[in-house]
Amino acid sequence: MTPFLPKPRVAAKTQPQGDEIYMLYTGGTTGMPKGVMYPLDGFTEFFMRGFPPMIGLPPFEDAAQFGPAARQMVDANATVVAMSGPPLMHGTGCWLGLMFPHMLGGTSVLLENRGFKPEEVWSTVERDRVSQIIIVGDAFAKPLLRALETEPDRWDTSSLKLMISSGAMFTTEVKRGLIDHVPELAIADVLGSTEGGMGQSIMTKDTPPSETAKFTLLPVAKVLLPDGSREVVPGSGEVGMVAQCGMVPLGYYKDPEKSAKTFKEIDGTRYAFIGDMATIDADGTINLLGRGSNCINTGGEKVFPEEVEEALKLHPDVADALVFGLEDERFGNRVAGVVSLEQGGSADAGDILEATRKLLASYKLPKDLLVVPVVPRAPNGKADYKTAKSMMADG
Repeated sequence: MTPFLPKPRVAAKTQPQGDEIYMLYTGGTTGMPKGVMYPLDGFTEFFMRGFPPMIGLPPFEDAAQFGPAARQMVDANATVVAMSGPPLMHGTGCWLGLMFPHMLGGTSVLLENRGFKPEEVWSTVERDRVSQIIIVGDAFAKPLLRALETEPDRWDTSSLKLMISSGAMFTTEVKRGLIDHVPELAIADVLGSTEGGMGQSIMTKDTPPSETAKFTLLPVAKVLLPDGSREVVPGSGEVGMVAQCGMVPLGYYKDPEKSAKTFKEIDGTRYAFIGDMATIDADGTINLLGRGSNCINTGGEKVFPEEVEEALKLHPDVADALVFGLEDERFGNRVAGVVSLEQGGSADAGDILEATRKLLASYKLPKDLLVVPVVPRAPNGKADYKTAKSMMADG
């Protein structure tokens, strides 16, 4: 930075007053991005308690613990070298790829290309001895896996110990494939959003693979009935809403209506309801069904797009998929979707639907399926349903 700041000025140290706000915008998965407002002191506590366990440290009770912990990691040559695949303007990239490594004296490695190129990622892992990669689901993971399958001996990935994903579906088959190529890799699939974390699943070479949408709830999360009257009974099959009651944001910036719908107080406890629907197994693990706002009501039956997308992506020729509802005169809505193919894939929509028919109830099978060059997603890997529907309309 010296050519640009020949005489850099250090900002004066300020003393927090206790009412400062930290704000970060959502990715706009279900609409326009919203500014999520956290109290700064509470957000710091969220970092202290939630992030150290990701690298084997106990939760911190005081922010002053970061300094000594960072010194110990530096002395032990064990500092985090993190690389973020998604943009740093979003929580997944910013919090995990930039803020947390810096709090522990680590390094943040940035990619040079504006687009996501898996070959660049693996070359950077080798060159900079990256220990952690941050991604957003299959949109990042599948290209990374394809690169390793195409050139399995090209890169030295021995430094890589942890891959963290949040914000989009990360299928079990892709996780297993990555671990096959990088045996010492642990994959943390985090159920969360800009409004807070709710659950996670961990996969290593030594743990039995779990189902794609199965998570362990964090202590600050619950699954409540839609009316908020009580918690869902484990093993009952009841569908509820995943709610976070730990570090709950103050609200959305200049949007009191959406704030009231998302952040609610029940029996004296404040919750954040992001919209994720789930059931709970008898052992306490949850099965994520998807966002309630994306649920397709077709002839009275409810279809969660994520389940259909996962089934479509099990076809060997399918690289990516998005599923959504379209207005239908008879059923109210019908299930539709777009898919893109793997390089060299030759399947058409009929082939894909025929294979998927064996995995889903008939009412969940897309009535319209369009093969497109690239499934539309934002730079952070989140689904762009508006563009996908336009593609379907244009045929």
